Amino acid sequence: MDDRFDRRELLLHLGDILQALSHLARTGASDTPVVQLANEQDLFRDFEFFRALAPKMTVADFSARVASAFFLWARELLDTELNRKALALTVQHELFDGNPDGWNSYAGHIRKKVKWFGDGLLGSRKDAVDEPLRDAAKEVAPVEAAPSAGRNAPGAREGWPWPEPTTR
Repeated sequence: MDDRFDRRELLLHLGDILQALSHLARTGASDTPVVQLANEQDLFRDFEFFRALAPKMTVADFSARVASAFFLWARELLDTELNRKALALTVQHELFDGNPDGWNSYAGHIRKKVKWFGDGLLGSRKDAVDEPLRDAAKEVAPVEAAPSAGRNAPGAREGWPWPEPTTR
């Protein structure tokens, strides 16, 4: 299966998450809810995924959970066999535990570019892609990775993102 464009989109999203985290850290407002900052400051308006977070999730909470939510992504997205479920499960568990509507909104946002994101997870709805990203500011509140067998297999790293072997 050729999923390099999906991988690219998820890497871009990971970059957005890290950029958002960096901007949040610079505010010095660790006890402020993320959705409140997203509504009040223009700097955060481009990060649509903030609207799916629980309304009471503070900058400190978000910062602490992001590392656990996305720690697998760089390795998994470069692995030969993509573990789609693990990519979504860590995010669902760390950022949306107890917030199924937020999860469905977030997964729907990602599915606009990566159609399979979150498929097969408990509480995921495929029709969430058709819904607008919900605005949590208007509302009132670790998965272990199994090592991939294909990662170190001979010839496993061929094609994107690894260059094609050259002949001499």
